[in-house]
Amino acid sequence: MPYEDNILTTLFGISPKLIERTKVIEEDIKEVFTEYEEIKAYNQYKVLKAMQECRLSDQHFQWTTGYGYNDLGRDKLEEIYAKVFSTEDAIVRPIIVNGTHALTLALSGVLSPGDEMVSVTGKPYDTLDELIGLRGDYHLSFSKLGISYKQVDFTPEGEVDFKAIERSVNEKTKLVYIQRSTGYSFRRAVDIETLEEIISLVKGINPNIICMIDNCYGEFLEKKEPTEVGADLMAGSLIKNPGGGLALAGGYIVGRKDLIEAISYRMTSPGIGKECGLTFGQSRTMFQGLFLAPHVVCEAMKGAVFCGRLFDDAGYTVRPTAQDRRSDIIQSVELGDPEKVLAFCRGVQAAAPVDSYVTPEAWDMPGYENPVVMAAGAFVQGSSIELSADAPIRPPYIVYFQGGLTYEHSKLGALKALQNIIDLK
Repeated sequence: MPYEDNILTTLFGISPKLIERTKVIEEDIKEVFTEYEEIKAYNQYKVLKAMQECRLSDQHFQWTTGYGYNDLGRDKLEEIYAKVFSTEDAIVRPIIVNGTHALTLALSGVLSPGDEMVSVTGKPYDTLDELIGLRGDYHLSFSKLGISYKQVDFTPEGEVDFKAIERSVNEKTKLVYIQRSTGYSFRRAVDIETLEEIISLVKGINPNIICMIDNCYGEFLEKKEPTEVGADLMAGSLIKNPGGGLALAGGYIVGRKDLIEAISYRMTSPGIGKECGLTFGQSRTMFQGLFLAPHVVCEAMKGAVFCGRLFDDAGYTVRPTAQDRRSDIIQSVELGDPEKVLAFCRGVQAAAPVDSYVTPEAWDMPGYENPVVMAAGAFVQGSSIELSADAPIRPPYIVYFQGGLTYEHSKLGALKALQNIIDLK
């Protein structure tokens, strides 16, 4: 038995039969891996060139205190993010607690009473429900403030409904919201070509409409970003793709300068905006994480492709398939059984370097409509670029697998998940 096979069996309990299937699967997806290696190289050079052109120096790794005036590292980080994503300006801060916070800041900063927001990729991620007013009784929700909301769902086939967008978006619309990733739906992510088509359609109706992208899980998966095909505003999390596994916290918002200024006033205070706000000595890890991000994202993508092909081979329905075009790092697997969902997540947890001994259970997490189970033994709490899996406990019992700083770790997580399900029988 080859050395790696022996390790997987003796240390992690993966059956020899499953290991033999793994060899066939990896041979089958070898060309897909090559495609993502090419995208990685392109994006690596893009990030490197941005850092060079912005004259990044070790002086940008220093601390500041108090208000954070003249924080050279903070200003340089935002300059580089704007360069990487081809935008006029950026906000990149460790005080943005997650992707939902970044999206909330962006939406709240540009929408006013009387405005209309149209989500053209179905209902946004569950954690935005209370902001919009779809659930709960938050007194400053958009519905309470008089910001109207419309939604265009996907077609039954899981495709963007362009005809419905054309009917729903009009001169009254202030902002069109596009979620790139699948969220807790069972479809492929919205790729850059489709994003460009949506934006072109919307701008043809009214060029003044703000096209905003939730880019969580999507950075560096393709050779272009949404802001390179016409998006006015984009937001995401630093403990997902662009943090490269090193950023300890934070989020980013990039886009038009006037929009970023308005959002910065919501972030701090009108008249202060981006001028204040410490980076708390985190600038070096945020710079280095961004530098490593294209490589780390590629490793996670290969892990997602492997997981999809592994469970497809085992007879489960997966989205996307190994051969599908991808635009986020998420691999969805329909398991059809809550016990299998728990077994899957417990397998991923058992493969973790941190808290591998913990048994994930479903619980009522803040911001979610259903109980959710999460497996995440990460060095950075909640990091989705590190290997994790999660699922709302509701039919048809779909689990969402993402991340992995190395392909080998992501591969082991998928194998442990499947082995756990096999052992249920």
